[in-house]
Amino acid sequence: MTSNDVTPGQSAPQSTPQPAGSTPLKVAVLGAAGRMGATVCAAVEAAPDMELVARIDAGDDLAQVAAAGAQVAVDFTVPSVTEDNVHALIDLGVHAVVGTTGWTDESRGRLIAHLGRRAAEGTSVGVLIAPNFGLSAVLAMTFAAKAARYFESAEVIELHHPNKVDAPSGTATHTAHAIARSRAAAGLGASPDATESGWEARGADVDGVRVHAVRLRGLVAHEEILFGNEGEQLIIRQDSFDRVSFMPGVLLGIREVVSRPGLTVGLENVMDLS
Repeated sequence: MTSNDVTPGQSAPQSTPQPAGSTPLKVAVLGAAGRMGATVCAAVEAAPDMELVARIDAGDDLAQVAAAGAQVAVDFTVPSVTEDNVHALIDLGVHAVVGTTGWTDESRGRLIAHLGRRAAEGTSVGVLIAPNFGLSAVLAMTFAAKAARYFESAEVIELHHPNKVDAPSGTATHTAHAIARSRAAAGLGASPDATESGWEARGADVDGVRVHAVRLRGLVAHEEILFGNEGEQLIIRQDSFDRVSFMPGVLLGIREVVSRPGLTVGLENVMDLS
């Protein structure tokens, strides 16, 4: 089985809420006691086409998800447990929408292999991993990928609250990968950089794109993508001031994942961005 990670810019159908009178989509939330989890629970309860059937916290048995009849589970836990959670959900035959970051090429590869084994056994499950569910963040990443081919230099700055446990953020990493693919397709080389010492101050190297992480009290989630040419600069800035801004994207992901078997990486691949 291969990933459904669609080429940036390719359009995909966008679902709409079920009509009145249809059966609500049964949803479980993992990490329900956390700030994001609690916000997701409230959004699902307020959605007319969904029913919240299980709130799962640390230490709870994931078998409760299937016992509650959940069709989709949303994972907003922590990087140390999210991979095991998603593998368990696949074995339960439950679709997964994942907002927890920390996924690597290796962990995604293991996930694709697991999905393939289960599909061969007759269990078709969809998994959507989204580094960011904010619609403005997804648009910023999409615009950055389109702009990258036109600029000699590119760097990314991500700014988050100090309780975030991973750095750089999944959003920034996803953005840098997209920029690198666009630059490679355009035949661009490395961004100019004469640094000889003090590389630790230049941020992380993500596919040749420098990514800088800020952790500051008062912030929620923010990203700046900087492009430069001789005599000009383009800055794309996105700010999320409240967790409720992620909820339209989460609900879209829940509605879409049930019809998308296999792995889909990035909310942009379930939005119509043609």
